[in-house]
Amino acid sequence: MNHSDHAAVQRLLDRAVAQGCLPGILAEVRDGDQRWFGTAGVADTATARERSAQDRFRIGSITKTFVATVMLQLVAEGTLSLDDPVDKWLPDLVHGHDGGKVTCRQLLNHTSGIFNYTEDRDALNRHETHTPELLVRIATSHPVTFPPGTGWGYSNTNYVLAGLITERATGRALAEEIDQRISRPLGLAGTYLPHGSDPSIRGPHSRHYTKMFRPEPDAPVFDVTELDPSLFWAAGGMISTAADLNRFFGALLGGQVVAAAQQRDMFSTVPTHEWLPDAAYGLGVSSLRLPCGATVWGMGGALFGSWSYSYGTRDGEHMVTTNVNGDWVDDDSGWDDPIGVFTDLLQAKFSPDDFLTLHLP
Repeated sequence: MNHSDHAAVQRLLDRAVAQGCLPGILAEVRDGDQRWFGTAGVADTATARERSAQDRFRIGSITKTFVATVMLQLVAEGTLSLDDPVDKWLPDLVHGHDGGKVTCRQLLNHTSGIFNYTEDRDALNRHETHTPELLVRIATSHPVTFPPGTGWGYSNTNYVLAGLITERATGRALAEEIDQRISRPLGLAGTYLPHGSDPSIRGPHSRHYTKMFRPEPDAPVFDVTELDPSLFWAAGGMISTAADLNRFFGALLGGQVVAAAQQRDMFSTVPTHEWLPDAAYGLGVSSLRLPCGATVWGMGGALFGSWSYSYGTRDGEHMVTTNVNGDWVDDDSGWDDPIGVFTDLLQAKFSPDDFLTLHLP
């Protein structure tokens, strides 16, 4: 990506803050060994401090890619199989849902039919802290969405179960497995899964702001930088940086993290429904077909006050990671939500000429 292309991305970052009324946005572009970092807006509205390349942020569902990667490494080692039923590792936990038929593969590609616990906010709000087992109990108090393997439905419960299976199979905490198998070998110094209910973000970080998904332009803004990550855990509790995510996905897409047979499993996709536009889902990863016709691979994550995208070419040589530290956009911006901003950023990265012609004034 040349300097003029970087200018196109920077202008879009500026527009996201000016027209989208986001507090701040950052992006790191990686092409082979070359890096470019851009930002607009602020990391902290009280001090007007700018966002930096070192800033850590909550990555939401991008956590799922790390969990799937660990599980696929365990498959390669012969510790477990993608065809193992949930009941083999977690007997009697999936009450009311046939854990004898739901497989590890169906957990990872969201074809299990198990209810998504985050849709039951009333039940979640009745508890101050949330163990993984509690999250599963909340989910299984609801009927199945569809019989296992007969449909697709995004469910955070799937990855809570995958995290529990990983811990049962290894005898170690999921956070330790991610650290030992991924973060340390790849040098991801800013990437970790918080332990328990630790509400802090270690190291330099942006503040995270939310309007609690209220649509009014004058809705109050809340600082939710410190929150209890146990509510999300293996489904969305991790913290990282833009550079770390580019390094991780570059290595993953490039075949350096998961063995070849398991990589074929990981990137074998199923159609999605009512999720991201023009997307397909594999095992913890997704593909997106951009308006320009290019297809990119990676994952997105949305959490209170922090939305992120990390996508690149299938060989991992070209990556872009973006994060906003607010979870809204202004109605007059032309975007419905931060995902619209991210799509345009990917278009700017992977089809800059078309983007300059069609989108930038």
